[in-house]
Amino acid sequence: MRYGLGLPVNDLSLLAEWARRAEASPFRTVALLDRLVYGNPDPLITLATVAGATSRVRVQTEVLLAPHYNTAVLAKQTATLDRLSGGRFTLGIGIGGREDDAAAAGIDPRRRGRRLDAQMALLRRTWAGEPYGDGAGPVGPAPATPGGPEVLFGGFAPAALERVGRWGDGFLGAGLPAPYMDRKFREVERGWQRHGREGRPRLVAQVNAALGSEALVEEARKEIGAYYAFTGHAEYMVEGLLSTPESIREAVTAYGDIGADELVFYCWAADPAQADRLAALVP
Repeated sequence: MRYGLGLPVNDLSLLAEWARRAEASPFRTVALLDRLVYGNPDPLITLATVAGATSRVRVQTEVLLAPHYNTAVLAKQTATLDRLSGGRFTLGIGIGGREDDAAAAGIDPRRRGRRLDAQMALLRRTWAGEPYGDGAGPVGPAPATPGGPEVLFGGFAPAALERVGRWGDGFLGAGLPAPYMDRKFREVERGWQRHGREGRPRLVAQVNAALGSEALVEEARKEIGAYYAFTGHAEYMVEGLLSTPESIREAVTAYGDIGADELVFYCWAADPAQADRLAALVP
């Protein structure tokens, strides 16, 4: 199993330091969340900066809310990031669940799933160098990765899991304990087989983590609570925060046992030294 870091977004001045520490560590991936009506930076622009400051670690959206984007522009942005990073870009993608994001983007929240399906058809066609559509030729540049960057679908609804087999390279599940994630992983694998795909999907799990002083842990709890306040059940996510070496080691074992290919520790507190503390705990 490989490991990744989700980068906190409450102090943008520290992101370069996070990237440097990740680059010098065992971590495979650094990731950024996506929201519109929120204080986070644009993930594609920010990850381009991170990619330029690194040479080994992969950069990943976790997850980018594609229905908010113009599809042709998104095809160009993602191909450009894959090209500039030397093929180190993973597009974690989903539909989002915040009504205010959809309102700001000017889209119908009831049609986000159908819009994403239509977008995926266009993205795959564009990344392959084919004309974008009637009256529009190819949208370049060509991505570094043949056929386009790796695509991981996030979300737990049946339609989201089914998209992995239809359009994706794998699945990214966030916030579920290992026994429940196990069920989602198996559903994804069955969908992969239904679509006649060769090989197997890549399975990625995300957990929330904070390692450091009590003040640091409290900072992470506050950030998680604010981010998930829209659900009405933010306390569930706050309570699931892993904040001790023992809980981190237990998560490594539990998600490894269910077949996760990668475990991403999403860090909500700004202190980059957490990268070193986490690195010391992973095999």
